[in-house]
Amino acid sequence: MSSIGEFEGKDIPESYYPKLVKELEPINKRLNAFLTISNPEGGFPFSVKDNICVNGVESRAGSRILKGYIPPFNATAVERMLNSGFGFLGKTNMDEFGFGSFGLNTEVPAKNPFDERYVAGGSSSGAAVATSILKYHVAISESTGGSIATPAAFCGVVGFTPTYGAVSRYGLIDYANSLDKIGVMARSAEDVRIVFDKVKGSDKYDTTCTDAKFTAKDKKKVFIIDQFTKGVDEKILSSFEKLVEKFKDMGYNVENREIRLAEKAIAAYYIIAMAESSTNLAKYTGFKYGLRNERFDEHYNEFFTKARKAFHKESKRRIVLGTMVRSASVRDRYYSKALKVRSLLLDEMNALLKEGFILSPVMPILTPKMAEAESLTPLEMYKSDMLTIPANLCGLPHISFPYAYEKGMPLGAQLITSQFNDYAIMDMVSKWEKDFEYRFKYNLGEL
Repeated sequence: MSSIGEFEGKDIPESYYPKLVKELEPINKRLNAFLTISNPEGGFPFSVKDNICVNGVESRAGSRILKGYIPPFNATAVERMLNSGFGFLGKTNMDEFGFGSFGLNTEVPAKNPFDERYVAGGSSSGAAVATSILKYHVAISESTGGSIATPAAFCGVVGFTPTYGAVSRYGLIDYANSLDKIGVMARSAEDVRIVFDKVKGSDKYDTTCTDAKFTAKDKKKVFIIDQFTKGVDEKILSSFEKLVEKFKDMGYNVENREIRLAEKAIAAYYIIAMAESSTNLAKYTGFKYGLRNERFDEHYNEFFTKARKAFHKESKRRIVLGTMVRSASVRDRYYSKALKVRSLLLDEMNALLKEGFILSPVMPILTPKMAEAESLTPLEMYKSDMLTIPANLCGLPHISFPYAYEKGMPLGAQLITSQFNDYAIMDMVSKWEKDFEYRFKYNLGEL
């Protein structure tokens, strides 16, 4: 059921919002979902990921180097939410500049609301936690390689990543320009639909944003990709097989297929993402934005090095690797080939998606404890994105949703469809929700 419709059907007293903030603050001190909390002036509460600009509110993409940056404007998605009568509740926690799958690459990581010993997922960790703990709330978030799907799966909420270019990126602090997509987290597919209707559409400030017609073509075929089930935890596969049977019961024909280039997606993604992120991070010099070095008498190298020490180690890693792969000496060996792989992978996925949808788990592993995730090597962390990267790399719309619970922790699946067929996967999850009850540990703000 739509929480937005339910909320709008009630008589909301003015005292509701201060009471909600008072209820939220002590729990947020434990879970670290919000970096800033505001008192909405009315309307259905929504949060904004910290790399999306809100006028007059510190927006630093989870980083130290942008500490103190207060934008004088709203991102287009935020502006459209406010103009539609939604009430801004605050900025949510995230991995620095979106670099992470577990929400740990930040000063104070968010904690999973089902069990605080576990990660919340990343990079949109705070958005997922906020959605999981608040009864009436939607989150405006962003995905580059799985930053919506992964935390949504770990925190048991619905996470929607639209077709690339469906929602304006104006006001987004970029990670990788050709991969970034602003999307939505909510407690139901119907709430996702309502918000997507408000924020999508062309924008004069973003030339990559489209006003194309979005469809809801229900193709009665679901594909399980063989490469997407290799290396997946057996407990996840066991539950996932039951989900597949339920989709058969819903009237879908299920087939196993292969995507030849699926196993090349991680390498292509990280080459492209790191090249673009290193370019975007070059502008943070300690001179114009956020953290400033006031010693203007210093040598050029010393001046900028002092400021850039504020970067998290993962940001430094991506600057080094990204600069290397786009350097003239190796660009054709790595970056140019990665672009070709992306194009060929999109052709291969589109051929399948003309016939039906792709269904897979969101993550190959069960939600890890924080200590377990911290012990992973960078390569192990990157490999954990094996199921979310193909759709993100190709700019395809996808939606993650909880479908089972393992020892009290949610398991998430994702549906992928063809570009601009965004509404079809919302419809499929809406059908699923009719016979499946989502579980939430908290219902803050319940009326």
